[in-house]
Amino acid sequence: MKLSIDFWFDFSSPYSYLAAEKIDALAARYGCSVTWHPILLGAIFQVTQAAPLVALPLKGDYSVCDFARSARFLDLPFQMPSRFPLPTQVAARAYYWLAAQDVPDATDIAHQFARMVFRALFVDNRDISEADVVEAIAQQAGLDAVALAQAVTTPEIKARLKDENDRAIAEGVCGAPFFKIDHEPFWGVDRLPQLERWLATGGF
Repeated sequence: MKLSIDFWFDFSSPYSYLAAEKIDALAARYGCSVTWHPILLGAIFQVTQAAPLVALPLKGDYSVCDFARSARFLDLPFQMPSRFPLPTQVAARAYYWLAAQDVPDATDIAHQFARMVFRALFVDNRDISEADVVEAIAQQAGLDAVALAQAVTTPEIKARLKDENDRAIAEGVCGAPFFKIDHEPFWGVDRLPQLERWLATGGF
């Protein structure tokens, strides 16, 4: 049976950016599919009583160092955004709208859009909380930015994001990036080697 990986992430999470650049290729090596789930970490933090790492004494300074070092380790470009963290509702809603389109390769299109959003924030230092920035990214990707701008304000897409946040909590998602394979949870981009071993061996 073909395995499927669930991948939860927040567009404002540096570690999610790094994971987004790696997870599809990793899964493809083992014939797996990946279902991407953008969420809002704020909803998770309300349950876990946590806060963004950069807001925590001592951990904040370390995390900024680790973001950059982890990117170098994975051979990915990175710069700390001037505004961080920031709201990501618009980008997340845009993703779900794109993924639901009745067009060939809708999933691949949505994944590529998500990677472009991540790079806009963590490489180009663009403020992805702004709707016009998200629309510009969509246009750059050759997508219908006008239709996207209208879609992200609809009750249906807003409800979809809320439902995804609720489902993430029900699934035990405690941070981002977070992965599941056959109900086995993995939290953090540094768990990708474990995830790959799991795929290679069928569990350990």
